[in-house]
Amino acid sequence: MIRIGLTGWGDHPSLYSGVTASKDKLFDYAGHFLTVEVDTSFYAIPSVDNVRKWCELTPHSFRFVIKAYQGMTGHLRGEIPFESKNDMFNAFIECANEFKRHGKLAMVLAQFPPWFDCQSKNVQYLLYIRQQLKEFDVAIEFRNRTWYADKLVQQTMDFLQQHQFIHTICDEPQAGIGSVPFYPKVTANRALVRIHGRNIHGWRNTGNLENWRKVRFLYDYNKEELQQLGQHIQAIQPKVQELFVLFNNNSGLHAAKNAKELQELLAIRDVGLAPKQLNMFEGEI
Repeated sequence: MIRIGLTGWGDHPSLYSGVTASKDKLFDYAGHFLTVEVDTSFYAIPSVDNVRKWCELTPHSFRFVIKAYQGMTGHLRGEIPFESKNDMFNAFIECANEFKRHGKLAMVLAQFPPWFDCQSKNVQYLLYIRQQLKEFDVAIEFRNRTWYADKLVQQTMDFLQQHQFIHTICDEPQAGIGSVPFYPKVTANRALVRIHGRNIHGWRNTGNLENWRKVRFLYDYNKEELQQLGQHIQAIQPKVQELFVLFNNNSGLHAAKNAKELQELLAIRDVGLAPKQLNMFEGEI
């Protein structure tokens, strides 16, 4: 099964009816896609109550990819807002378990920062992640090219496979050491493809953090690029039980459009979507 979706459900205007309240955006979203990345969990671990509401709002066949909290992956500057590292992981595990209890957890995504390079201490930290999250399928996303160096990439893949990590396959700008190549290798019975766009100038932080975040994922894939991605995805599909594809190129609100275009190219017809709301004047949205 190929599941195509987006990173987050709150910022895709083309998916909502004209009267959709903020609290109902997930329901509208689930009328279009059967998976989503919970990206807000990177900034704050969701409460169990919120997770329960999200699970109850979505159809039986819907699945969540939950992004690891920033304190777990080395992004957080300063002290973590927990008494200890164990408390932080336990809070995240409680959250992930609620998704799992409802049968709606696809995987945990641990995205590491550009400075997380291929060296012994970082390999040891990945083993620590595996130990802490031993009850979950965990996808690892690198943002440092050293993991894919010619002499190391096979060892990287072997390590991920040995420890039952899902290798996150990324389509992103090729902007030096702080980006990774598109490397369509799978290491588990599930696969994750994250599509970030190819805006090489926006990918680099030029100093203005606010503006950089607005343009970093500014990219609209053309038909030829989506066809190439589709060919890779079709080649990956037979190697896994489930394949998740998440579009993150939403600085210009292109993610939903590109995701639907890829669905058309791959002739994917999702079954079990939430019922779409009716617009009084225009029919179904």
